[in-house]
Amino acid sequence: MLQAQDAKNQTLAAYQPAPYIHLTHPEWAKNASIYQINTRQFTPEGTFKAAQQQLPRLKKLGVDILWLMPIHPIGAKNRKGELGSPYSVKDYFAVNPEFGTADELKQFIDEAHAQGMYVILDWVANHTAWDSDLVENHPDWYERDYDGNFRPTPWWDWSDIIDLDYSKPELRQYMTRALKYWVEEFDIDGYRADVAGFVPVDFWNNTRKELDAIKPVFMLAEWESRDLHAHAFDMTYAWSWHEAVMHVIKHEGEMSKLFVYYSWNESAYPKDAYRMTYVSNHDANAWEGTMYERLGDGVEAALVLSFIGEGMPLIYNGVEAGNDKRLAFFEKDPIQWKSHHFADLITQLNTVLENNPALWHGKEGATMLRVKNSAPDEVLSFIREKDSNKVFALFNFTSKNIAVTFDDKKHFGKYSDLNGNQITVDAQSSYELKPWEYKVMLSGSEN
Repeated sequence: MLQAQDAKNQTLAAYQPAPYIHLTHPEWAKNASIYQINTRQFTPEGTFKAAQQQLPRLKKLGVDILWLMPIHPIGAKNRKGELGSPYSVKDYFAVNPEFGTADELKQFIDEAHAQGMYVILDWVANHTAWDSDLVENHPDWYERDYDGNFRPTPWWDWSDIIDLDYSKPELRQYMTRALKYWVEEFDIDGYRADVAGFVPVDFWNNTRKELDAIKPVFMLAEWESRDLHAHAFDMTYAWSWHEAVMHVIKHEGEMSKLFVYYSWNESAYPKDAYRMTYVSNHDANAWEGTMYERLGDGVEAALVLSFIGEGMPLIYNGVEAGNDKRLAFFEKDPIQWKSHHFADLITQLNTVLENNPALWHGKEGATMLRVKNSAPDEVLSFIREKDSNKVFALFNFTSKNIAVTFDDKKHFGKYSDLNGNQITVDAQSSYELKPWEYKVMLSGSEN
């Protein structure tokens, strides 16, 4: 009998599930939000020194991770516009003088750390400017077109850059050394990798290992792929989430698009994979339209969902000011800062995110559970629950008043709303939601 049991155990051993993710997230990322700084447009001066003066405001806003768009010198050859794209990198070991000096960048990072925030740099590994020193010193590190010439990324109108060739071990060694330099010398806390999926995954896997040997880092991939989470990246873009939310708002319902995203995210991605949700970023704002152009009257509900649903919320600079213009990409075009209720809302949401473990990221937080309501194609309702912490949320993604009732029970409980009002939800509870209205109810030791 024992021999039969041992044989069975040995057979089952080959079928035991193995963890997909083999990296460790920095402890400080589990309940973080991320804030993107477009240095050129962030202040009238467009410098690190001027941005540093805004750190107390960002701390008050409650953000944790500051993502600086590329800080490197920009190529002059084939430059777009007067100032060029920050993603046309000329020198990976230098600082763009448009933004200030290396010492001023270091002062910005040091002050952010002193205020309890973390700084990641935008890294462009896929391509360089046409006049990078690598073109002259290592021309064999570049991809070539059919005629043997340097080539921009195929199929895109990226005429100001040329692609690197990651079949070259020497290039991989150089790029890894450059990535390590900013961690070792400037104490940065990680990277946002531009078009991460255009660079081989095994390069990123090794890079993460070498960076983590210096200090625990946080890595964000501009890509949407499960593979990148295994060894390299803490977080990937939730492009599909943003597209689904835009669809739901545009069609005032058809919630199935959003259900597809959440089903896919829960079923196809590991529990500990962080996804980045957003209402705007530099690309969306410049090329697809302002958050109002893309999300219309539903923009506030979408912003709240980016915090309350699964995912780490991104705040692109200016969202807190209700920025309603497309910021120029290749020219100086400062944000017009003004008072807006989004600033108070984001501060409130960041406080909730920090204190309610049900809303934390990856395995530290709770999976969303759908709560079925009487208007399932117009109103999104769900709970997230971990231990004694629970969140019940409703979103009316239409321009009409909707009354909703529930057959479900999983949302029953005692809560407080975002303003601290006490609420009991039971079998008699129903809700009248105004156009684009949302309700967020919280319970737990911190609420």
